[in-house]
Amino acid sequence: MDSIFCFADDKHIPMYRIVWISDVPHFCGHEDCSREGQYEIHLEQDESVWATREDRDEVLKSLEAWRGGLGKQEDWD
Repeated sequence: MDSIFCFADDKHIPMYRIVWISDVPHFCGHEDCSREGQYEIHLEQDESVWATREDRDEVLKSLEAWRGGLGKQEDWD
């Protein structure tokens, strides 16, 4: 991994700012919502960016690579 940045919502995001990533697409039911079907990437300081499923998956892969992978199951015990 050469960079600490990942890309979503037309933004380069420092991976250390990511708090959580939604597993399901946004649905609020409001007629004027422009984020329906997108995935929230929640950042520190109560900020969020929005991603397509493909972008979300790439961000998850980047985070795993940046962290060094998940390792072996026995390492978790």
